[in-house]
Amino acid sequence: MLPVTILLASVLKPLDDTRMLGKFGRTLAGRAGTVVHVAGRAAPTPPDLPANLRVQELLRGTRLSWERLAAQRRYWQLLQRLRPTVVFVHAPELLPATVLWQLCHPATRFVYDVRENYALNIRTQRVYPAWARGLLAGLVRRLETLAAARAAAVLLAERSYAPELPFAAGAAADSDSHPFANNQQPTTNNQQPVLVIENKYQPYDSCPVPYPRRLPERTQPLRLVYSGTISELNGIWEALRFAAHLRTVWPLAHLTIIGYCQQPGLLPRLQAAVAASGGGVTLVGGAGLVPHARVLAEIRASHLGLLPYRPHSSTARCIPTKLFEYLGEALPLVVPPNPLWVALAEEARAGLVFDFQQPDYPPAQELAAALEQGLYYPLGPPPGAFWPLEAEKLHWLMDCIK
Repeated sequence: MLPVTILLASVLKPLDDTRMLGKFGRTLAGRAGTVVHVAGRAAPTPPDLPANLRVQELLRGTRLSWERLAAQRRYWQLLQRLRPTVVFVHAPELLPATVLWQLCHPATRFVYDVRENYALNIRTQRVYPAWARGLLAGLVRRLETLAAARAAAVLLAERSYAPELPFAAGAAADSDSHPFANNQQPTTNNQQPVLVIENKYQPYDSCPVPYPRRLPERTQPLRLVYSGTISELNGIWEALRFAAHLRTVWPLAHLTIIGYCQQPGLLPRLQAAVAASGGGVTLVGGAGLVPHARVLAEIRASHLGLLPYRPHSSTARCIPTKLFEYLGEALPLVVPPNPLWVALAEEARAGLVFDFQQPDYPPAQELAAALEQGLYYPLGPPPGAFWPLEAEKLHWLMDCIK
């Protein structure tokens, strides 16, 4: 019997992407008689991949380079060479080639993994010129809708996408609604499964997490971390402001910023701010991608995680991957007053709710005292922060469409 060949593909996501390789790839590679290929942007290959989990480079270059067009040709060549049984499309720009391939090879099934509300992001995040936003957003939405009609299934990385996306209308808003729980089946849209599979935490090892947690005394070093995508929308300036404010009464507080900055104009300003911090801030990455294992190592070495996101329609109803990671590692955290995030933090007694946008921060003494008094994660990391339940949904899906 021939093995089932699965291709997971994106152009901009790195080959060691946590969702595409770390979660989907490793989960699917655990199925008997399966070979999994992960295709994406050039990145160091994790050293511990199983023999049936392989990586294929589509893009070597920046998101604005001509190499991005060449990635489409490489993707088509990869389809021709692998002739996959199932394709998981993790980026809308690969949908046209995937649909064309499926039209020519009807035996191939494809699944569209919606990782972002792309049309909303294009309209609201000011990455593109104002005149182009509406045109691009409409084009992407039409492309997604047409492709989703041919997909074997649609996956949503966030619960909030169900009411936001017309091609996912009616999808279960509760990701904890397991396909087999209480005889429930996943919501279908035109007979296609629509599943919410969130970016929950999948650790690389089974190293036990210590709990409950307290912060060190104010005379000791305090390691703060800002991880993930570096951007103004994600609150990089607020992270610097918070750390500087706390350092006035906690002199050994040190902020590590670890991640990738996709905004060329932002990086020089950030580097200047780091240099002006007098050694109070370290930047890891910035100009380049940082292996996720390195990010997790920094999270584990830290005392306090910051989530200083600015209020914005594109993130307000989403749960950041880093929130699941901080919860899974029982890292005390500071979270803005977003009701979704606060509910998760309060359930685990994980940290402090703090408005990073307030024009005048409370006295640093009060802030430090509130942090010092906390007893965090008295019951340990919350089980709902972890990947296994999402993995079971993925297995259920493969059993349905293979």
